[in-house]
Amino acid sequence: MAPVSKSTPHASMLRRYWPLAALCAILTVLVGVGSLIGSDQLQVTLTEMLIRLIVVVGIYTFIGNAGILSFGHIGFMCVGAYAAAWATVDPTWKQMMLTGLPDFLQQNQYGFLPAVAGAAVLAGLVALVIGAAIMRLSGIAGSIATFALLAIVNSVYSNWESVTAATSSIIGVPAVVGPWVAWMFAIGALVLAYVFQVSRFGLMLRASRDDEVAAKSSGVNVVRMRLIAFVVSAMIVGVAGALYAHFLGILTADTFYLSMTFVTLAMLVVGGVGSLFGAVAGVIVVTVIVEVLRHIEAGVPLGGITIQIPQGSQEIGLGIAMALILIFRPAGLTRGNEIAFPFGRAARRKRKAAAS
Repeated sequence: MAPVSKSTPHASMLRRYWPLAALCAILTVLVGVGSLIGSDQLQVTLTEMLIRLIVVVGIYTFIGNAGILSFGHIGFMCVGAYAAAWATVDPTWKQMMLTGLPDFLQQNQYGFLPAVAGAAVLAGLVALVIGAAIMRLSGIAGSIATFALLAIVNSVYSNWESVTAATSSIIGVPAVVGPWVAWMFAIGALVLAYVFQVSRFGLMLRASRDDEVAAKSSGVNVVRMRLIAFVVSAMIVGVAGALYAHFLGILTADTFYLSMTFVTLAMLVVGGVGSLFGAVAGVIVVTVIVEVLRHIEAGVPLGGITIQIPQGSQEIGLGIAMALILIFRPAGLTRGNEIAFPFGRAARRKRKAAAS
């Protein structure tokens, strides 16, 4: 028997975590280049893109592993955003406008990091309580139940005047989130999602996604695995909500409803529901499409004339992009694959085949 190389465990570990390392490197390069260019508009676009990336990664953690389409995760973003705002808004304003808050929130002002942690915990608790019932459903029934969750959260936060200011806005949220802060949390979301994906919980959940009957016969508690993924994904999305609140500086409940739901799901579908790489690729591609169309809507001077398209073309362009991808690449741009390890034998064979 040939001796085993001492470097084999290290090579195996590198191959195992290569997709995560590659995605983190891509995000770092994007933020680094964007910071060097220095345009204020680009900084805003990068920050919003990274926050949406955290949302999409959170949604992928559940949908990609469980195989159940969820329309309700933006509700957890709403929960996280308001939780962070309750913690960081000036106590004087809260005592006048948010009289239904408990004393420890109404009379105190907490820092940014405790607010983000609180947002994650509250979103996770809501997911645990509601998910205990919803995760017993599969297929279209489960998807409709998650949409009902979104509608319930929006209705509660739009009408609970003493706690959420109802249809009025919560103002004075410290706007402390920029590209590098959002990058830091995006890297954390990628690490958490990937570690869950390759863990035994993720493997069991994907087994139930592919063949629920076989998974149950092998001893997999499908409801428990779905619930774990639902809570983890809700916590990630809750963190994104906290970041979004501290990016905008102002909150209204309608921000976290149908428009945000469809944009983030479009990002996941465009990139590919079956991989973390697909989640990241979809966010980047859709952001580029939307930004290009937005600039053309505003008017682009070209050789003495101004090229301009009608308002609302962003939504039309995004719809066309989704339709084309669903027609020609139903599994998304990445076809459900992670970034391939470039140094193995399989990679060398592919390069040789491409060269020939």
